[in-house]
Amino acid sequence: MRDRSLPQTALDLTTPMPAPLWALLQRQLMASLPEAIEEFHARYFDERGYLLCYPRWGALDGPDDAAENVTGWTELYALGGPERVLELYRHGIEGHMRQYTEARTAECPLARDGMYYREFPTSFDSVHNAEGFHGLFQQGLAEPWDPTYRARMRRYAGLYLDEDAGAPNYDPQRRLIRSVMTGSRGPVLHTTTPIDWGGDPFECAGRFTPLRWHRTWNDYVEHFTPYRDVTGDTPCNLIVTTIVLNAYLCTGERKYRDWILDYADAWVERTRRNGGIIPSNVGLDGAIGGAGGRWWGAVYGWDHKAFFRSLAPYGFGNALLISGDQRYVDVWRGVIDAVNAQAKEIDGTLQYPQKHGDDGWYEFSPEPYDHGALEVFYWSMLEQDRAPARRNGGWAAYLCGDAPDYPVRALQGELEATRERVQRMREDRTTPDTRLSESPNGMNPGAGIWRLVELMLGGLPSRHIGAAWHTRVRYFDLDRGRAGIPEDVASLVDSMSDDEVSVTLVNVSPVRRHALVMQAGAYAEHQFTAAHVNGATIALDEPAIAVKLAPGAGARLTLKMKRYANQPTHAFPGIAR
Repeated sequence: MRDRSLPQTALDLTTPMPAPLWALLQRQLMASLPEAIEEFHARYFDERGYLLCYPRWGALDGPDDAAENVTGWTELYALGGPERVLELYRHGIEGHMRQYTEARTAECPLARDGMYYREFPTSFDSVHNAEGFHGLFQQGLAEPWDPTYRARMRRYAGLYLDEDAGAPNYDPQRRLIRSVMTGSRGPVLHTTTPIDWGGDPFECAGRFTPLRWHRTWNDYVEHFTPYRDVTGDTPCNLIVTTIVLNAYLCTGERKYRDWILDYADAWVERTRRNGGIIPSNVGLDGAIGGAGGRWWGAVYGWDHKAFFRSLAPYGFGNALLISGDQRYVDVWRGVIDAVNAQAKEIDGTLQYPQKHGDDGWYEFSPEPYDHGALEVFYWSMLEQDRAPARRNGGWAAYLCGDAPDYPVRALQGELEATRERVQRMREDRTTPDTRLSESPNGMNPGAGIWRLVELMLGGLPSRHIGAAWHTRVRYFDLDRGRAGIPEDVASLVDSMSDDEVSVTLVNVSPVRRHALVMQAGAYAEHQFTAAHVNGATIALDEPAIAVKLAPGAGARLTLKMKRYANQPTHAFPGIAR
């Protein structure tokens, strides 16, 4: 792929700025995470890149949990982490592909010939597929030209564009993904059993310590007994748009953009026909609720573990990213409003439902339904969306001006969380034959990146759900010719509106100069229109600007921008490789 040209505008920051505490903490965290990842990799991966565990198929300790042990590593590199982090990621993900292609089940029919086929799960739900491959999906932020990555994204996208005869996952006529469980061997179109979800029976008690309440195989059976109704589409599948988006970001081919919009539009229409509430169950014939008319049903439905509440907004967000059309934000705001309209007074208090079953709405709470409210505010920047987003606390409160000490508290908290993860790793006494793939997940230092995404980039903290980045700015190192902010430089996004973002940049080194490119958006989807710095205003009309920082220099920049003005791309802004 071709990189874009260098920005025409360059800012030269020379005014000394004493390094703020947040900047020093940010650079400390950026230095600590790679060191912790190095130790984690040495502890839990062998020389082939295989995870040192007992490989299993399943939703609790299966292939997705194994792949999650490299989650965050590509994103840390894209933030400015060292080359070594990317090397360790490549070693781990390539080993993972081989390990789980070789791994087989004896009794579970879905994986008897390998848990992966063509480097993708044979057939499993999009929740776990996206979680497992979150780190892989973000590789395009680090090295979008990598031929293996590009081939994978095109091949994975083809599984859902009706391009693979062996995997008929998508019905283009009805614009639906045909099952809750899909993959490289096609959709599951039968009632599932606990073995489909939990894998083969295995020795558990006395050997393994699962992360949840399960201690015996009978516990697994009990857990997965409700997991039966998988035929037809589910809003969880909206996260599949991230796969197709990555293919589009790499290639610019219109077919990928068209598919995302077509599929998102199908869900917009279904939500409208269902009274503004997104249905969790769509039959193979396209009927809402399937044959039984239970729009709230199916695995992960409104009456089960409604994981779509965190995934579906990002599907609509991907449609916004490539279209700039705010109606994709409107639909999720409408879902929130429609659910809260079902509130009723209970024991003298107005309470709001969270779920819907055969007997109607239930699981009432004094707190309004606000799943996705932060995302709606972030994408719309409308005043009406501010209050629901503020209920998320933390970063949302900071952006709303309610928590000025949040950057310092958040970074101190992440440093402490990293220390705790490393301590647990060092105290871990499991051996590969007594370790499940999920066992190291909570110790993966890559989990420490999300405060950095928030604070450095003004980005949504989507965590490991397989979502694309949604950020106001992003950095590239001019001197090293790569993604990420230069060594010694810290960044803080402290406010944003529909057409403006304020960013402080500071070079904490008293001896080294640095040069960077600041891009408008994660994928150059925004356009800078002006920059106000040190009392001067500079007119702009480009998606990126260059910034040079003298030793110990810094400034607060207020940047005017037009959001979603450009088609997003993985191409770097004139960085030599």
